[in-house]
Amino acid sequence: MSQIDTARLLIACDDQPGIVAAVANVLAQHGANIISLDQYSTDAAGGRFFQRTVIHLPGLAAARPELEASLSEVAERFGMEWSLHDTARRKRVAIFVSKYDHCMMELLWRQQRGQLDVDITMVISNHPDLAEAVRTFGVPFMHIPATDKAAMEARQLALLQGNVDLVVLARYMQILTDDFIEQVGAPIINIHHSFLPAFIGANPYARAKERGVKLIGATAHYATADLDEGPIIEQDVTRASHADSAADLQSRGADVERQVLARAVQWHAEDRVIVHGHSTVIL
Repeated sequence: MSQIDTARLLIACDDQPGIVAAVANVLAQHGANIISLDQYSTDAAGGRFFQRTVIHLPGLAAARPELEASLSEVAERFGMEWSLHDTARRKRVAIFVSKYDHCMMELLWRQQRGQLDVDITMVISNHPDLAEAVRTFGVPFMHIPATDKAAMEARQLALLQGNVDLVVLARYMQILTDDFIEQVGAPIINIHHSFLPAFIGANPYARAKERGVKLIGATAHYATADLDEGPIIEQDVTRASHADSAADLQSRGADVERQVLARAVQWHAEDRVIVHGHSTVIL
């Protein structure tokens, strides 16, 4: 959760001796106290190193420029990619949704209860159906119909650019164009069902019933130009049986989807996710 004078430092670089000591030394020189530290290396020899450090530094806002200058020197020495995130600045989130409300409502409810440390600034939908449900949370609802794809995305981008830090596709039943993903200027998290086997297209739960699926799952991932092949953040499954109807499967699937998406958004909001190629490291 947000705390005054607290920040999260994320680093990634080729693994080599002295990384942790060098970073800790810089933090100590600037009077920062390490609250927590998580690290991971893909291999003891020649691997990729990742670290998430939560620090407390009195007067963080004033001290930040000098701290960042020192971190830049260390980063250059070790070839680091790094970022420093002030926990007092909550991430601004826009939710995209169509007609299924379960994932959207889970995020709105958690944010309202203080269980999701983000600011949901708007909900954008290609249908008007969920307007009243959203407005009960005091969140602006924007209906942008999908009659003209280019015009729709132009209006969406006008609302989003510079105003959000994350876009969440909460069962948004429209395919984003490559241009939109490139121009939006913020990460995008998507949620979709994932069965064994996977069923793509309309009525997946009916087809899952026909095939006697025994596991229902969901996957939350970053959206890329490769549609549903972006880096995976979180997944989960629940059991199903021959006695479950297609409606039962859909209900269980909705439960898994909203839990998985909420965890993915929370981890992103807490700066726990570092993208590593086509996968992610969660610290």
